[in-house]
Amino acid sequence: MNSYGMQAKAHWQRWLPTRYASLSDPDSHFTELGRQVETRIGELTMELAGPDQPSEGYLKKVGRLNNARARATEIVLRESVLLDPEPETQDLAEEPDSEEKSPGPASAPLLTDWIPVVEEPSDPYWSQLREQSS
Repeated sequence: MNSYGMQAKAHWQRWLPTRYASLSDPDSHFTELGRQVETRIGELTMELAGPDQPSEGYLKKVGRLNNARARATEIVLRESVLLDPEPETQDLAEEPDSEEKSPGPASAPLLTDWIPVVEEPSDPYWSQLREQSS
């Protein structure tokens, strides 16, 4: 089973449990699905990349092909592997509201979000940490 088949299997087990349970032989199903996805990504990559350009240099061609492969992978995975979750698993996808979420880039970092690389006792972090724990 290739990586696409393993990704599909893990996704289906988590988000499509009823559909997964209905498979008589999951391993062969996902092995075949992985092959189909790999083939489809290759075909779509060539379609999206288009023909070589006469004045295109090596690096531009590599960039064009890599971009086409990334786009093709995203499209095919969405169509065949990462299917929408079953309704009963929808509530698992929602993040619970908690204060443990990391702050956004605009907010000030919490003192517990990082640890200095060098543990220097004179670093202001340690005095702030001591004050917090008191």
